[in-house]
Amino acid sequence: MSTDIQTVAVVGAGTMGSGIAHVFARSGFQVLLCDVEQRFLDRAVGQIRTNLGRDAAKGKLAEADIEPALARITPTTDRESLSAADFAIEAATERFELKSEIFRALDRVMPPGRILATNTSSISITRLAALTGRPQDVIGMHFFNPVPVMVLVEVIRGLATSDATFGTVRDLAVRLGKTPVEVNDAPGFVSNRVLMPLINEAAYAVMEGVATAEAVDQVFKLGMAHPMGPLTLADLIGLDVCVDIMRVLYEGHGNPRFAPCPLLVRMVDAGWLGRKSGRGFYEYEK
Repeated sequence: MSTDIQTVAVVGAGTMGSGIAHVFARSGFQVLLCDVEQRFLDRAVGQIRTNLGRDAAKGKLAEADIEPALARITPTTDRESLSAADFAIEAATERFELKSEIFRALDRVMPPGRILATNTSSISITRLAALTGRPQDVIGMHFFNPVPVMVLVEVIRGLATSDATFGTVRDLAVRLGKTPVEVNDAPGFVSNRVLMPLINEAAYAVMEGVATAEAVDQVFKLGMAHPMGPLTLADLIGLDVCVDIMRVLYEGHGNPRFAPCPLLVRMVDAGWLGRKSGRGFYEYEK
């Protein structure tokens, strides 16, 4: 039962991991936030502090609750300490080799019966589960960026995921103030299977001179009522993340329509990753 979960381990302190730690701490959970280097943890805690301040400014959190929420987060570089958690979620970079190494470690460290979730946005839950001795306890819990703001969580069943595991994670999402949507395991699930080809085609429109990035985005904002255009969204997600997801889709579906646009690949090679690097389809102040 999700009500038995009081302490959660979040593995990976990047944008998504820090956001996930934020919402768990804000919701009253104890959080063990784990990464490989202290500097990543320090940066994450600083970002969480800033974002909790924004929550307070918007009335989502009392000013007096900021420090108690931060105090519920314990940064650590020691994976062995994660054995104290009732639930673990991996939020590392979208690379199968990295996630598989983390899942093997979590399977070894976490007591039997504890659920191992992944925040992957495209990688097979079934494939990750097969690396463990508890495939029935492995599930996808895909949050959306920015995690403290976006209400959707895709809850993804692997082939072996038990109904009990699914029910616990669905209820856990509700405890976080999120809206869980059930999805079955397939490359890209629903969100990225639909979104990434849209971003890819928008990049092709720019590459082939059909329109500027600004014009493409304006068409979607004004004509399709999107809150932001696909290329602004790509910059927000990170162009490197988009390319990684498209490669997973291409490999998983074997369909050339999922192959990343050459312009996107060149931009990533140049280090133009979007907002986080200061330049993508648009330029940003770092």
